[in-house]
Amino acid sequence: MATEIRALIEEGVARLRRATDDPRREAELLLADALGRSRAWLLANPGERVLDCEATDRYESHVTRRASGEPVAYIMGEKEFWSMTLAVTRDVLVPRPETELVVERALAHLAERGAQRVLDLATGSGAIALAIARERPARRVLGTDVSSAAIALATANTQRLGLANARFETGTWYEPASEELFDVITCNPPYVADGDAGLAWQVRRHEPHRALYAGPTGLEALHTVVAGAPAHLLPAGWLVLEHGSTQGEAVRALLAAARFTEVSTFRDLAGHERCTEGMLPSRRPT
Repeated sequence: MATEIRALIEEGVARLRRATDDPRREAELLLADALGRSRAWLLANPGERVLDCEATDRYESHVTRRASGEPVAYIMGEKEFWSMTLAVTRDVLVPRPETELVVERALAHLAERGAQRVLDLATGSGAIALAIARERPARRVLGTDVSSAAIALATANTQRLGLANARFETGTWYEPASEELFDVITCNPPYVADGDAGLAWQVRRHEPHRALYAGPTGLEALHTVVAGAPAHLLPAGWLVLEHGSTQGEAVRALLAAARFTEVSTFRDLAGHERCTEGMLPSRRPT
């Protein structure tokens, strides 16, 4: 039996109210994906009747998955980040808007021209690395991740975007970089403390725990990244880190203890401290 688009959307909205703060937008996105149409087309044709039973079945499945808390990005298999469409799977965190702040700060330290090099640790889908590679096509960008599945996905995203200046390698933190030196190191590491009750239930249930949880304090991965950075940064190179909204002071202390200078924290659009950076002195610490 054919059903109008507006009716399908209303059914989705009713089922998604407990899973999301924006059930209407998400119902529209899921229906558009199921129909192979754009959301704009959907909104322009609310009275169109859907005759494709397979499409309505796909939509039903999409809504059921979303109602269980599964992110829309996993259901649709992609996510927008820095005006790029990235393939996303359950092997990686869903790229988030606040992470674009890391890209902004990294770009601020990369000249428009020149042969600078960038290292992105815990790269996941490659979001940060690929955004930088696209904005600075003359730069060479290396992304590393302990997950081989994440590296395969990031590599596929590189090919999908047609970027020739980014590569990805599997390994623990700085291991794939060997003795290479970089002008900028970026990282969005795991920074949630074990048992943190403040993490949304949808995230806890569906996103990879290894990419979320750092240990008892939530600072363990950040300690590792800061400690290893001086051996892989050129003099006057920058380390740019994403962290939790209450971790700014602790991360500034970590950078200061490692003798970084020009240490600053930046707030995301919600007003939370989200990104902290520091510069390695021109003369290396001894």
